[in-house]
Amino acid sequence: METSPIGVFDSGFGGLTVLKEIEAALPENDFLYLGDNARTPYGGRSFEIVYAYTLEAVKWLFGRGCRLVIIACNTAAAKALRTIQQRDLPRIAPESRVLGILRPVTETIGFRTRSKHVGILATAGTVASNSYALEIKRFFPGIEVVQEACPMWVPLVENNEGGGGGADYFVKQHIDRLIARDPRIDAVVLGCTHYPLLQAKIARYLPPGIEIVSQGEIVARSLADYLKRHPEISLRCGRSGRREFYTSEKAEVFDKLASLFYGRQVRSHEMEF
Repeated sequence: METSPIGVFDSGFGGLTVLKEIEAALPENDFLYLGDNARTPYGGRSFEIVYAYTLEAVKWLFGRGCRLVIIACNTAAAKALRTIQQRDLPRIAPESRVLGILRPVTETIGFRTRSKHVGILATAGTVASNSYALEIKRFFPGIEVVQEACPMWVPLVENNEGGGGGADYFVKQHIDRLIARDPRIDAVVLGCTHYPLLQAKIARYLPPGIEIVSQGEIVARSLADYLKRHPEISLRCGRSGRREFYTSEKAEVFDKLASLFYGRQVRSHEMEF
Protein backbone atom coordinates (compact mmCIF):
# COMPACT_ATOMS: atom_id res chain seq x y z
CA MET A 1 0.00 0.00 0.00
CA GLU A 2 1.32 3.43 -0.96
CA THR A 3 1.70 5.70 2.05
CA SER A 4 1.61 9.49 2.22
CA PRO A 5 2.51 12.38 4.54
CA ILE A 6 -0.03 14.13 6.70
CA GLY A 7 -0.55 17.61 5.28
CA VAL A 8 -0.61 20.61 7.62
CA PHE A 9 -1.82 23.92 6.20
CA ASP A 10 -1.67 27.44 7.60
CA SER A 11 -1.95 30.90 6.10
CA GLY A 12 1.59 31.55 7.31
CA PHE A 13 3.80 30.61 10.24
CA GLY A 14 1.40 29.96 13.11
CA GLY A 15 0.56 26.39 12.14
CA LEU A 16 4.16 25.48 12.91
CA THR A 17 3.33 25.76 16.63
CA VAL A 18 0.63 23.14 16.06
CA LEU A 19 2.87 20.95 13.90
CA LYS A 20 5.52 20.99 16.65
CA GLU A 21 3.03 19.53 19.14
CA ILE A 22 1.66 17.01 16.62
CA GLU A 23 5.19 15.79 15.91
CA ALA A 24 5.79 15.29 19.63
CA ALA A 25 2.73 13.03 19.76
CA LEU A 26 3.40 11.26 16.43
CA PRO A 27 7.19 11.40 15.92
CA GLU A 28 7.34 8.57 13.38
CA ASN A 29 4.81 10.05 10.99
CA ASP A 30 5.68 11.95 7.82
CA PHE A 31 4.46 15.56 7.57
CA LEU A 32 4.23 18.09 4.77
CA TYR A 33 3.68 21.70 5.87
CA LEU A 34 2.33 24.42 3.59
CA GLY A 35 2.33 28.09 4.55
CA ASP A 36 0.54 30.53 2.24
CA ASN A 37 2.79 33.38 3.34
CA ALA A 38 2.47 35.29 0.06
CA ARG A 39 -1.23 35.91 0.79
CA THR A 40 -1.19 36.15 4.57
CA PRO A 41 -2.89 37.40 6.69
CA TYR A 42 -6.24 35.73 6.14
CA GLY A 43 -7.87 37.37 9.16
CA GLY A 44 -9.26 40.45 7.43
CA ARG A 45 -10.35 38.70 4.23
CA SER A 46 -13.90 37.75 3.29
CA PHE A 47 -15.36 34.28 3.79
CA GLU A 48 -15.34 33.75 0.02
CA ILE A 49 -11.65 34.60 -0.39
CA VAL A 50 -10.54 32.54 2.62
CA TYR A 51 -12.56 29.59 1.33
CA ALA A 52 -11.04 29.90 -2.16
CA TYR A 53 -7.47 30.14 -0.82
CA THR A 54 -7.96 27.27 1.61
CA LEU A 55 -9.48 25.00 -1.03
CA GLU A 56 -6.53 25.75 -3.32
CA ALA A 57 -4.14 24.74 -0.56
CA VAL A 58 -6.04 21.55 0.24
CA LYS A 59 -6.07 20.56 -3.44
CA TRP A 60 -2.34 21.29 -3.68
CA LEU A 61 -1.64 19.05 -0.68
CA PHE A 62 -3.80 16.30 -2.19
CA GLY A 63 -1.73 16.68 -5.34
CA ARG A 64 1.44 16.10 -3.30
CA GLY A 65 0.02 12.79 -2.09
CA CYS A 66 -1.52 13.82 1.25
CA ARG A 67 -4.70 11.95 2.07
CA LEU A 68 -5.19 13.55 5.46
CA VAL A 69 -4.91 17.33 5.80
CA ILE A 70 -5.01 19.37 9.02
CA ILE A 71 -6.09 22.99 8.62
CA ALA A 72 -3.92 24.52 11.34
CA CYS A 73 -5.20 28.06 10.77
CA ASN A 74 -8.07 29.29 12.91
CA THR A 75 -9.39 31.71 10.28
CA ALA A 76 -9.31 29.08 7.53
CA ALA A 77 -10.87 26.46 9.80
CA ALA A 78 -13.58 28.90 10.86
CA LYS A 79 -14.44 30.19 7.40
CA ALA A 80 -13.75 27.29 5.05
CA LEU A 81 -13.51 23.87 6.73
CA ARG A 82 -17.17 22.94 6.87
CA THR A 83 -17.82 23.84 3.24
CA ILE A 84 -14.78 21.86 2.11
CA GLN A 85 -15.78 18.84 4.17
CA GLN A 86 -19.43 18.84 3.14
CA ARG A 87 -19.37 20.15 -0.44
CA ASP A 88 -15.94 19.66 -1.96
CA LEU A 89 -14.49 16.45 -0.52
CA PRO A 90 -17.28 14.14 -1.77
CA ARG A 91 -16.65 15.54 -5.26
CA ILE A 92 -12.87 15.89 -5.50
CA ALA A 93 -11.43 13.37 -3.01
CA PRO A 94 -14.05 11.19 -1.31
CA GLU A 95 -11.46 8.92 0.33
CA SER A 96 -9.42 11.81 1.77
CA ARG A 97 -10.04 13.71 4.99
CA VAL A 98 -9.65 17.33 6.07
CA LEU A 99 -9.70 18.18 9.78
CA GLY A 100 -9.52 21.48 11.63
CA ILE A 101 -8.24 22.77 14.94
CA LEU A 102 -11.38 24.35 16.40
CA ARG A 103 -13.35 21.22 17.19
CA PRO A 104 -10.72 19.47 19.37
CA VAL A 105 -10.66 22.55 21.60
CA THR A 106 -14.39 23.27 21.66
CA GLU A 107 -15.41 19.69 22.41
CA THR A 108 -13.14 19.60 25.49
CA ILE A 109 -13.37 23.16 26.84
CA GLY A 110 -16.27 22.26 29.12
CA PHE A 111 -13.89 20.14 31.19
CA ARG A 112 -11.47 23.07 31.64
CA THR A 113 -13.90 25.48 33.31
CA ARG A 114 -15.58 25.36 36.70
CA SER A 115 -17.45 28.66 36.42
CA LYS A 116 -18.79 27.84 32.92
CA HIS A 117 -17.48 31.21 31.70
CA VAL A 118 -14.85 31.03 28.93
CA GLY A 119 -12.87 33.71 27.13
CA ILE A 120 -11.58 33.54 23.55
CA LEU A 121 -8.55 35.57 22.45
CA ALA A 122 -8.31 35.50 18.66
CA THR A 123 -7.87 37.47 15.45
CA ALA A 124 -10.60 39.77 14.18
CA GLY A 125 -11.48 37.28 11.43
CA THR A 126 -11.93 34.37 13.83
CA VAL A 127 -13.99 36.48 16.23
CA ALA A 128 -16.17 37.79 13.37
CA SER A 129 -16.88 34.23 12.24
CA ASN A 130 -18.25 33.44 15.72
CA SER A 131 -17.10 29.86 15.15
CA TYR A 132 -15.70 29.29 18.63
CA ALA A 133 -18.84 30.52 20.34
CA LEU A 134 -21.11 28.47 18.07
CA GLU A 135 -19.06 25.28 18.43
CA ILE A 136 -18.75 25.61 22.20
CA LYS A 137 -22.51 26.15 22.54
CA ARG A 138 -23.03 23.05 20.42
CA PHE A 139 -21.11 20.85 22.84
CA PHE A 140 -21.77 22.78 26.07
CA PRO A 141 -24.95 24.87 25.82
CA GLY A 142 -24.58 26.17 29.38
CA ILE A 143 -21.20 27.86 28.88
CA GLU A 144 -20.99 31.63 28.51
CA VAL A 145 -18.45 32.70 25.87
CA VAL A 146 -16.82 36.13 25.59
CA GLN A 147 -14.53 36.89 22.65
CA GLU A 148 -11.82 39.52 22.28
CA ALA A 149 -10.15 40.36 18.98
CA CYS A 150 -6.44 41.14 19.34
CA PRO A 151 -5.36 42.59 15.96
CA MET A 152 -1.89 43.68 17.07
CA TRP A 153 -0.72 40.38 18.49
CA VAL A 154 0.12 38.65 15.21
CA PRO A 155 2.26 41.57 13.89
CA LEU A 156 4.07 41.70 17.24
CA VAL A 157 5.01 38.05 16.97
CA GLU A 158 5.91 38.14 13.29
CA ASN A 159 8.13 41.20 13.82
CA ASN A 160 9.85 39.30 16.63
CA GLU A 161 8.70 41.89 19.15
CA GLY A 162 6.61 39.56 21.30
CA GLY A 163 9.24 39.30 24.00
CA GLY A 164 9.88 43.02 24.30
CA GLY A 165 8.34 45.56 26.63
CA GLY A 166 6.31 47.13 23.85
CA ALA A 167 4.17 44.01 23.60
CA ASP A 168 3.08 44.31 27.23
CA TYR A 169 0.79 47.25 26.48
CA PHE A 170 -1.19 45.42 23.81
CA VAL A 171 -1.34 42.12 25.71
CA LYS A 172 -2.55 43.79 28.91
CA GLN A 173 -5.02 45.98 27.01
CA HIS A 174 -6.92 43.08 25.48
CA ILE A 175 -6.82 40.88 28.56
CA ASP A 176 -8.17 43.73 30.69
CA ARG A 177 -10.98 44.27 28.18
CA LEU A 178 -11.86 40.57 28.17
CA ILE A 179 -11.94 40.22 31.96
CA ALA A 180 -13.85 43.50 32.41
CA ARG A 181 -16.62 42.11 30.22
CA ASP A 182 -16.88 38.92 32.28
CA PRO A 183 -14.94 38.69 35.57
CA ARG A 184 -16.16 35.11 36.06
CA ILE A 185 -14.01 33.75 33.24
CA ASP A 186 -11.77 30.95 34.53
CA ALA A 187 -10.48 29.52 31.21
CA VAL A 188 -9.09 31.43 28.23
CA VAL A 189 -8.60 29.86 24.80
CA LEU A 190 -5.70 31.09 22.68
CA GLY A 191 -7.65 31.06 19.43
CA CYS A 192 -4.72 31.89 17.17
CA THR A 193 -1.69 29.72 16.51
CA HIS A 194 0.65 32.72 16.95
CA TYR A 195 -0.44 33.31 20.53
CA PRO A 196 1.58 30.54 22.22
CA LEU A 197 4.60 32.75 21.57
CA LEU A 198 2.96 35.37 23.80
CA GLN A 199 1.83 32.90 26.44
CA ALA A 200 4.28 34.05 29.13
CA LYS A 201 3.00 37.62 28.86
CA ILE A 202 -0.61 36.50 28.69
CA ALA A 203 -0.13 34.51 31.89
CA ARG A 204 1.45 37.54 33.55
CA TYR A 205 -1.59 39.76 32.99
CA LEU A 206 -4.38 37.26 33.53
CA PRO A 207 -5.86 37.16 37.04
CA PRO A 208 -4.71 34.20 39.17
CA GLY A 209 -6.58 30.93 38.76
CA ILE A 210 -7.45 31.31 35.07
CA GLU A 211 -6.34 28.39 32.89
CA ILE A 212 -4.77 29.14 29.51
CA VAL A 213 -5.95 26.68 26.88
CA SER A 214 -3.48 26.44 23.99
CA GLN A 215 -4.47 24.52 20.88
CA GLY A 216 -1.33 22.60 19.98
CA GLU A 217 -1.36 19.90 22.64
CA ILE A 218 -5.12 19.38 22.38
CA VAL A 219 -5.00 19.07 18.58
CA ALA A 220 -2.07 16.65 18.80
CA ARG A 221 -3.89 14.37 21.26
CA SER A 222 -7.05 14.57 19.18
CA LEU A 223 -5.22 13.62 15.99
CA ALA A 224 -3.47 10.66 17.66
CA ASP A 225 -6.86 9.47 18.94
CA TYR A 226 -8.43 9.98 15.49
CA LEU A 227 -5.79 7.80 13.85
CA LYS A 228 -6.35 5.07 16.44
CA ARG A 229 -10.08 5.14 15.74
CA HIS A 230 -9.57 5.17 11.97
CA PRO A 231 -6.96 2.51 11.16
CA GLU A 232 -7.94 2.62 7.48
CA ILE A 233 -6.55 6.18 7.38
CA SER A 234 -3.65 5.57 9.75
CA LEU A 235 -2.33 2.71 7.60
CA ARG A 236 -2.04 5.12 4.66
CA CYS A 237 0.13 7.58 6.62
CA GLY A 238 3.87 7.27 6.04
CA ARG A 239 6.11 6.59 9.03
CA SER A 240 9.66 7.42 8.03
CA GLY A 241 9.89 10.59 10.15
CA ARG A 242 10.14 12.77 7.02
CA ARG A 243 9.44 16.52 7.23
CA GLU A 244 8.91 18.83 4.25
CA PHE A 245 8.09 22.53 4.27
CA TYR A 246 6.63 24.59 1.44
CA THR A 247 5.76 28.27 1.23
CA SER A 248 4.14 30.53 -1.36
CA GLU A 249 6.68 33.19 -0.30
CA LYS A 250 10.41 33.22 -0.97
CA ALA A 251 12.01 30.33 0.90
CA GLU A 252 14.68 32.46 2.54
CA VAL A 253 12.00 34.83 3.88
CA PHE A 254 9.96 31.96 5.28
CA ASP A 255 12.93 30.11 6.78
CA LYS A 256 14.16 33.15 8.69
CA LEU A 257 11.05 33.41 10.87
CA ALA A 258 9.81 29.81 10.73
CA SER A 259 12.37 28.65 13.29
CA LEU A 260 10.82 31.03 15.84
CA PHE A 261 7.53 29.14 15.61
CA TYR A 262 8.88 25.65 14.99
CA GLY A 263 11.65 25.72 17.56
CA ARG A 264 14.38 24.58 15.18
CA GLN A 265 15.81 25.34 11.77
CA VAL A 266 13.51 25.04 8.77
CA ARG A 267 14.56 24.63 5.15
CA SER A 268 11.59 25.17 2.89
CA HIS A 269 10.74 24.93 -0.80
CA GLU A 270 8.87 27.52 -2.85
CA MET A 271 5.60 26.61 -4.54
CA GLU A 272 2.89 28.16 -6.69
CA PHE A 273 -0.79 27.36 -6.74
